Amino acid sequence: MDNTLVIYIWGDNGSSSEGLYGTISEQLAQNGIPTTITQHLDALEELGGLDALGGPKTDNMYHAGWAWAGSTPYQGTKLMGSYFGGIRQPLAISWPKNIKADATPHSQFYHVIDIAPTIYELLQITPPRVVNGFEQDPMDGVSMVSTLNNGKAEGTRKTQFFDIMASRGIYHDGWFASAPGPREPWVGGIPKGVKEWSPLTDKWELYNIDEDWSQANDLAASNPKKLEEMKALFILESTKNKNLPIGGGLWSTAMFHPEDAPASPLTEWTFDEPITLMPESAAPKLGKNSSLVTMDVNVPAKANGVLYALAGFSGGVTCYVKDGYLNYEFNLFEVQRTKIKSKSKLPLGNVKIEVESKLASKIGGPMDITLKVNGEVVGQGKVPAAMSLHFTSNATFDIGVDLDSPVALDYYDLAPFAFNGKIGKTKISYLK
Repeated sequence: MDNTLVIYIWGDNGSSSEGLYGTISEQLAQNGIPTTITQHLDALEELGGLDALGGPKTDNMYHAGWAWAGSTPYQGTKLMGSYFGGIRQPLAISWPKNIKADATPHSQFYHVIDIAPTIYELLQITPPRVVNGFEQDPMDGVSMVSTLNNGKAEGTRKTQFFDIMASRGIYHDGWFASAPGPREPWVGGIPKGVKEWSPLTDKWELYNIDEDWSQANDLAASNPKKLEEMKALFILESTKNKNLPIGGGLWSTAMFHPEDAPASPLTEWTFDEPITLMPESAAPKLGKNSSLVTMDVNVPAKANGVLYALAGFSGGVTCYVKDGYLNYEFNLFEVQRTKIKSKSKLPLGNVKIEVESKLASKIGGPMDITLKVNGEVVGQGKVPAAMSLHFTSNATFDIGVDLDSPVALDYYDLAPFAFNGKIGKTKISYLK
């Protein structure tokens, strides 16, 4: 074990309050959906009441007040680059054969991007210049090796910039200048005044991190010259790192232009057979855009199972068969579930199933759902509000099964609820 290299970063101090699939509150905020306490209590009641809290049916989180308290003594929380995201993580490195035990804290300023260069140097690895035919960008991080056996050595990380949707900051030689930006991440819906916001009128703050690591003493008024130097350096670093225009990340959010949010450039997909675990980022945006899903299905007696499912229990879209009936559910982040069931059971044998989703107006607005079997309408309903950006950042799209957390309560205990018939070709296309 003497030659085992162990690098450990202490986990988040609680500022994010994030569960396995991303918090519902965070997804609601990112999609610009304001909610009430009553809605959350009603959703909890559907999940089983207070006994469901802390279990697999709820994202294990707490409200913004606790998240902010958990970030003490920092002023901000996760998603606020102006206050280090509410955290500065302790880092421990153990390598008995090459690093001597030292009780002295090593207080040099480093960033998570510096870990890889440190490992490369310790293990004498030369980073590849080309991977799978793609030329690699230069490594942004710097090595920490010179400080590992010397707690008083000068740090090699001199400058680091931060920007999360215009909450931004710049570190340089012990100083940190920052501007909180136009949004507070715990505020639901669209922040007040965000459409009139300009980075040119933001109020900047200045801190001496070497003496004031929690950013408690704003020196902007007493040292305006240093502040201007730091602001200029932020623009320089933003230019080098392709971070301009400032606030550009807000453009494609639910607040402004969700139609321009990152997504697959495709508008049509054809799957000749069932597929699983397609990342949501690459999959059809069935809960966002008007679409038509057409499936060739062989229905057996006692038909049951998922035909397709996008995302998971904290939010998603699913179409499934239960006891021979065709079902559809739009799960809007657990606070609102739209469920549609066919009037009669599916016919046995080869059938053509269609699910048509039509936005009534704009992205994020109401969506009309129509279920058809062999061209005949068997079920209709209206989703009061669709989603604007995405359900989660780490969920998937499946055909013939729901391998992610189950989207629907109706088959929660039956997951992954594989379809017991046969699915042939599935075609998905966006509607104009």
